[in-house]
Amino acid sequence: MNAQPLAAPANADSHVYDVLVVGGGINGAGIARDLAGRGWKVLLAERDDFAAHTSSSSTKLIHGGLRYLEYYEFSLVRKALQEREVLLKSAPHIMWPLRFVMPHDPAMRPAWMIRAGLFLYDHLARREVLPGSNGVNLRTSPVGKPLKPHYTRGFVYSDGWVDDARLVLLNALDAQEKGAELLTRSPVTAVQREADGWQATISTPQGERRVRARALVNAAGPWAESFLREVARPARGEALATKSLRLVKGSHIIVKRCFEHDHAYIFQNPDKRIIFAIPYEQDYTLIGTTDVELPPEALAGLSKAQIDAQEVDYLCEQASRYFAKPVSREDVVWSYAGVRPLLDDASGDPSAVTRDYLLESNTQGAPLLSVWGGKITTFRKLAEDAADLVGQMLGDKREPWTEKAYLPGGDLQTWIGSPRRPDTDFERLVTAVRQRHIWLPERLVRRLCRAYGARVGRVLGGASSLSELGAEVAPGLYEIELRYLQREEWARSAEDVLWRRSKLGLHYSEAQRAAVADWFQSHPQPAD
Repeated sequence: MNAQPLAAPANADSHVYDVLVVGGGINGAGIARDLAGRGWKVLLAERDDFAAHTSSSSTKLIHGGLRYLEYYEFSLVRKALQEREVLLKSAPHIMWPLRFVMPHDPAMRPAWMIRAGLFLYDHLARREVLPGSNGVNLRTSPVGKPLKPHYTRGFVYSDGWVDDARLVLLNALDAQEKGAELLTRSPVTAVQREADGWQATISTPQGERRVRARALVNAAGPWAESFLREVARPARGEALATKSLRLVKGSHIIVKRCFEHDHAYIFQNPDKRIIFAIPYEQDYTLIGTTDVELPPEALAGLSKAQIDAQEVDYLCEQASRYFAKPVSREDVVWSYAGVRPLLDDASGDPSAVTRDYLLESNTQGAPLLSVWGGKITTFRKLAEDAADLVGQMLGDKREPWTEKAYLPGGDLQTWIGSPRRPDTDFERLVTAVRQRHIWLPERLVRRLCRAYGARVGRVLGGASSLSELGAEVAPGLYEIELRYLQREEWARSAEDVLWRRSKLGLHYSEAQRAAVADWFQSHPQPAD
């Protein structure tokens, strides 16, 4: 493309940006970060909290997608496998390697097919950190103990785990540190396309705000289609084309810990789907996911997706096919659901719909980029491709930079020296923080290191004793951390802290959660 650089709008001021990004999920935050790091002036607007919807409701895996090989999605799997170790190295505090056990059920898939799939999975992309696959005797291995005795043979392979909501937060933090402006609780209520830019109206907590941007990125996730249809106004005589999305709800249940070891399970179901059973928050097991297709109108007025009774029963039934101790509805202590916006590829089965992404650029007037589909594992590559396209549309190509960059808190060198391996580096961080802050309880040290990585000192400030952390609002949660989350991580409510900035809500009683809500109510919140 030999486009000439688009001139910045006249009278450039604080209300004029190079790029307006709509959506604060993983794709929007990742794109804002990449663009800001290339020197663009970026504004991101999110109608709710960061990761309030799909991006905090995943199965929380950094994985290639073993089952996608059955649908011949070799390009997607390779791309995702390449990203696994890039991401693990960028933020070892919120991502770590995880081994998966697949019990073999001959009625599902023959052993030769699984071995062939795992061979491809091991070799489609280079591995430096993650070990390859192998067979396992479930009669003698500890990973076979929680299973029914007729499962005697299995396979073990590697993928990764991620705290999905914190991944979004780290991208937002990095975007801000590189100059982007980020607004939460600020829906874009109107955008008007003109020849040389977009006029946008944003409803912020401080009041209505009008801004101008040279380019618009639509990263609204499940709402990407309705945003173009209902909010974006084309130039006179023009129509904004949209893609057809398939909205698929994925739900998960949390139960008390089903096994003692640190591996996860992948279970094959009679309907040819799979579910995972994953160690979660020390004391629990995460089981999911479902694939329930929703009609487009289901998004209208949807504030939060909810699991239904049939999904709970399905997950309990499928897990109970494998575990010696059945999983029942009474065992469920928490659940969550999210809506995945998948590209409509005419697949009849929702679980077969592609998880790949499409970036659609439109230069019939001011540049517009719409993000369709995608999965959390490939967010960095998606953001890099999107930033390339934005630069192309603006006629000013700028070099990518994120592949070898750390996310905030991911560079542990000031604590532990040169990095070795992401998994062992984290344990070295925990040791270093405990040595420097011997007065901190061990469980609190580990939680803070997991959440904040190298930024843990920033959270603690100059505190040198527990009393200097302020009041203990709930067990292990002190005022100094809450003020940090308010000040630097856009936390505005107890829900933000208990279910997205952390998962402490899972460990607290109703009264303890209410104490956190009371703290937010009684402490003025700084303006964004």
